[in-house]
Amino acid sequence: MSKKTFVLLLGFLSGLAQAADAVSPLLREADAFRRPDGAVKVEIDVEQYRQGKLDKARRYTVYVKPGRRSLVLMKSPSEVGQKVLMLGEQFWLLMPESQRPLRITANQKLLGEASTGDIADMTWSEDYQGQIVGEVDCPQPGIEMPQLSKPALLRRCLHLDLSAARPGVTYARLDLYLEKASRQPVKADLFVASGKRAKEAWYVLEPGERQITRMVLLDGIQTSRHTVVYYRSVLPRESPDAFFNPAALVNNALSGW
Repeated sequence: MSKKTFVLLLGFLSGLAQAADAVSPLLREADAFRRPDGAVKVEIDVEQYRQGKLDKARRYTVYVKPGRRSLVLMKSPSEVGQKVLMLGEQFWLLMPESQRPLRITANQKLLGEASTGDIADMTWSEDYQGQIVGEVDCPQPGIEMPQLSKPALLRRCLHLDLSAARPGVTYARLDLYLEKASRQPVKADLFVASGKRAKEAWYVLEPGERQITRMVLLDGIQTSRHTVVYYRSVLPRESPDAFFNPAALVNNALSGW
């Protein structure tokens, strides 16, 4: 390797490191709007709409622990007893009538446009890296719906181009828009490994709140449908480490949880 090539390579690597240094704190600030640090319990309702009318609804309780560990308990009558476990990049579905955990992916659909990864994984800072593309006017929804109102004031956003930093994450790439002043997530375009945009996600915050109350998922192809993920409560709650073992979960009904 020539000296000139070596210098250019060092410059390129230095630029990548600086980009990561700039993006990482932004993602940590954005994550704080989705859930607090530490172990939490999240109550979630997911609703699927067709032509603006409610079509289906499901309820989930999610226990999250540090180290990318999540346990999703399905609470709707048609799914009660089913569980989804996330350990790092690995996902399992546990059915009450089966003695064997089933390996699934983060893209496995739960209801409408909501996948297991959308429900179980509520952070970006551990999963993605990238760069700041620039500063733009915050995007606004292109369609009208009760769950997704347009802001009264024009806001400025930071546009981040993010790629997966580890295998097994829900999306290979994100175009993420954060409000510049607060770092609040506004919108994300979500792409799969082929480069195709899978869906767009909008993040809604009630006035005066610091926690996102709902995420609206839109499919660019099936425009008559949309899915709303409601975060009914996000509270600190410790859960036993034994719950995050797929083999141990098979015979554990988790009564009272």
